[in-house]
Amino acid sequence: MVERVIATEAALELIELLKSKHGPLMFHQSGGCCDGSSPMCYPDGDLIIGDQDILLGEIGDVPFYMHKSQFDYWKHTQLIIDVVEGRGGMFSLEGVEGKRFLTRSRAFTEEEYRLL
Repeated sequence: MVERVIATEAALELIELLKSKHGPLMFHQSGGCCDGSSPMCYPDGDLIIGDQDILLGEIGDVPFYMHKSQFDYWKHTQLIIDVVEGRGGMFSLEGVEGKRFLTRSRAFTEEEYRLL
């Protein structure tokens, strides 16, 4: 099965830590503005998901959303959520841990894209 969003082991470990501290979580790929374009992690329900948000999949049993307008640009890529040292977006839960989530990507092969 081809997945639109996956996570590295480091990201999955941080997700588990955040779940233990904050309970159920959700992700939304930020489209820019204050925190740039980065994966934002929130307590589940803290960000209202609208009609234009698309559920790309789950990482660590946590739903991952992206706005349709941004998805139109990224639909040919698999998102790979990773973690790096340093403080990221001030609205995302991982900031106080001294780490930040980071989106990497790779283009789907023609066969993978057909399967989607």
